[in-house]
Amino acid sequence: MANRNEAGFGLIPSMVAGNTPSTQGMSKYEIDSAESNAIFNGEPVKVDISASTGGYIVTAGAGTAAVGTLGGVFFTAATTLKPTFSNFYPAGTTPANSEDVTAFVYDNPNQEFIIAADATLGSSLALRKSKIGLTYATTSVAGSTLTGRSSVQLGISTAATTAKQLRTVRVAEDIENQDQTAAFCSMVVLINLHQYKVGSLATGI
Repeated sequence: MANRNEAGFGLIPSMVAGNTPSTQGMSKYEIDSAESNAIFNGEPVKVDISASTGGYIVTAGAGTAAVGTLGGVFFTAATTLKPTFSNFYPAGTTPANSEDVTAFVYDNPNQEFIIAADATLGSSLALRKSKIGLTYATTSVAGSTLTGRSSVQLGISTAATTAKQLRTVRVAEDIENQDQTAAFCSMVVLINLHQYKVGSLATGI
């Protein structure tokens, strides 16, 4: 039976590794008022450490370390001067007085996320089981300006034992999206290259 998922939906926060309570709390960061690229809800993001634009939240590419995923933003609109909440950062946003945008990020290093696999896990049980515990890059780094959701998916063909952005934990307990022989099966992952984990600063940015 095919999965009900028909596309990627980014990373959705779920439980916390180690069976500890999950508050799904978010921390505040900033997006540069000059940022020209959209950042979608559920998209992996990182704290930029470059010399010229360091300290701001930007999209974390498929192979880079991440500090978490974007949960939403707040800014004062330049045209209306109204406080504005959005579930994603729209490209070309112009805050009043060129103020920076507040970003809310799920940044717990032990936060588990649900993500859609972009391909089948395998035709045999052994092959499917072998996909658990490996590291992966993401694919389809884009999103919808209608829903604000990221379309990021787990790149099954990128499976490796080396340091990549995400690590699979298990197949999600999602009865409508548990068909491992079809694309878009829901998977539980951790951010493997997390900026708040030892070693990530040097290896993943």
